Amino acid sequence: MAELKTNITPVDPAWDQICSEARQAALDEPLMGGFLHACILHHKSIEKALSYRIAAKLASNEMSMVVVREIVEEAYAADPGLIRAARADLVAIYERDPACHRLLQPILYFKGYQATQAYRVGHYLWEGGHRDLAYFVQMRVSEIFGVDIHPAAKIGQGIMIDHAHSIVIGETAVVGDNVSMLHSVTLGGTGKEEEDRHPKIGDGVLIGAGAKVLGNIRVGNCSRIAAGSVVLEEVPPCKTVAGIPARIVGEAGCDQPSVSMNHMLGPDHG
Repeated sequence: MAELKTNITPVDPAWDQICSEARQAALDEPLMGGFLHACILHHKSIEKALSYRIAAKLASNEMSMVVVREIVEEAYAADPGLIRAARADLVAIYERDPACHRLLQPILYFKGYQATQAYRVGHYLWEGGHRDLAYFVQMRVSEIFGVDIHPAAKIGQGIMIDHAHSIVIGETAVVGDNVSMLHSVTLGGTGKEEEDRHPKIGDGVLIGAGAKVLGNIRVGNCSRIAAGSVVLEEVPPCKTVAGIPARIVGEAGCDQPSVSMNHMLGPDHG
């Protein structure tokens, strides 16, 4: 029997929803039509839309948008995990951020999402030995978004960086899956030490605005770090820490602090 040949377009409900939201937005705001077509509706997949968006943001007089987009598309083609992580990050923001009402929003407007996806490309370049290209990506992400993530840092998926102003993540930092953090968070070192010198953040952790986690310390899974805290010692799993220096003030309060996004300490957390 002759082999049947089919030309079936893969089903992608998330991308279909994004395109539907973009078409509706163009109807609602006709002056945005060109922008929406350039960023979303002109493309056939989320990969193509993201490569365009990242390139548009990172391009400069020193490196054209065409060249940056080629770098991003080559990274996506070589490592499908980059797009899986991008999708997981998108869903995380949609589910956790009360200001996010459409899947469209993070791709177009949320610098935390855009900066994270650009970092992921930079990390891919770093791991592949393209160190100067990786540093270029880091530089442009810092200049454009106010987010400074070393390309050697290791960050999981399902990440939400809300507001994303003044985020600093050091070279040997590790961030697990399903982590949420707010603006002005630092995952840094404690001096001029070399080697492994930055924090290791577990899965499901919630890090409040302005928190500083310093040194090669472990923050356990599903813990909470209160806003403005300075964490200098290990945090056990499922605990809440607060203060300068931070101390344990209670339990995390739920199984997934990063998903619930509850920053309140409660009356029993003295």
